Amino acid sequence: MVLSLISLLPLWLGWASPATAVPVHSPPAPVLAWSASRPLSWADFQARPGAPVTLAALTSANIDVKVGCSDFKFSAAVKAVFTPTESWVREPGKASAQLLRHEQVHFDLTEVHARQMRQKLALMQFDCDKLQPALNSYTKVAFLAWQREEARYDQETNHGLNAARQQQWETAVQQRLEKLSAYALPE
Repeated sequence: MVLSLISLLPLWLGWASPATAVPVHSPPAPVLAWSASRPLSWADFQARPGAPVTLAALTSANIDVKVGCSDFKFSAAVKAVFTPTESWVREPGKASAQLLRHEQVHFDLTEVHARQMRQKLALMQFDCDKLQPALNSYTKVAFLAWQREEARYDQETNHGLNAARQQQWETAVQQRLEKLSAYALPE
């Protein structure tokens, strides 16, 4: 499981003197937004297999957070996304439905944590003049919780090889998605 850093819209307009070099950024890799009606398929795993060689597949998922203030009113958009060009399966011809379900739960867990962030951000009162420190503090804690749960999922299921624990996780994650359904994005 690859975990990325949060992506934020610029909170403050940066300044640069004419002598300051401005880095050129590549366009972001295309992503798939999480959708209950569109589960992952092996065709979504487009990258070449990488390390560690002990993994049969790797899901690159992220929680994309964009925030801003307009007329001193805070707004946030939070999405769970999957990056096909960073996700891979080692032996596509031998990839099982069981392994795909394991990878789907990684993405589902990302959506659980995205919904938790939407819930929390909807309740929090941010001062737009002091937005960055407060938001950075919250997102650091939220992303750490997500990373820890993703690692625990792999550990407890032995990367999906423990069928009984895998089934328990699948059921628990679906229940959590249902419990947080008020914070799902419209499809």
